[in-house]
Amino acid sequence: MSGTGGKMSGTDEKILKYITALGDPVIDNRHAAVSALRETGGPAVSPLIEALAMAADNDHRWYIAVALSRIGKPAIAPLVAAMAVHTGRDFRKYAAAALSEIGEPAIDLLIDGMVSDDRELRGFLSQALCRIGRPAVEPLTRRLGDNNEVIRSCVTLTLWQMGETGLPSMIKNVQDGE
Repeated sequence: MSGTGGKMSGTDEKILKYITALGDPVIDNRHAAVSALRETGGPAVSPLIEALAMAADNDHRWYIAVALSRIGKPAIAPLVAAMAVHTGRDFRKYAAAALSEIGEPAIDLLIDGMVSDDRELRGFLSQALCRIGRPAVEPLTRRLGDNNEVIRSCVTLTLWQMGETGLPSMIKNVQDGE
């Protein structure tokens, strides 16, 4: 986050100030920081992901995840990519929570991320899809016929985990011989 000559820009400084405020003991300050980061949008995504990776407690992780979820679409691809790099369970848990809150726009990238050899990562991506729920069923069902065996297996397990939400679609797909 450096501008020219190694100095931070005014925007970078504000983003860091807001990220620091996400750990403020005064809840109104945390809420104001979430709103400010949402308004900042895309430029706040990378610093928030860095902060999530370094957060010392779940309270701070929670507010970082909330800020990322409020930013929405610009956070999706960087979050999924960061989950592949940052293997800490806490990081992945809160990143998956942010992605599930973003919801429908994140579905395809969550499914695409399941191609990873990292089983734990695939589990967190599946959890995010399960939390998204019904909007994820049709995109998951479409991928039951994917050329990639890992994707097929992951989407089957995800639909299974969704229980009453995902099972009917999976059963219909089998009955239709797809």
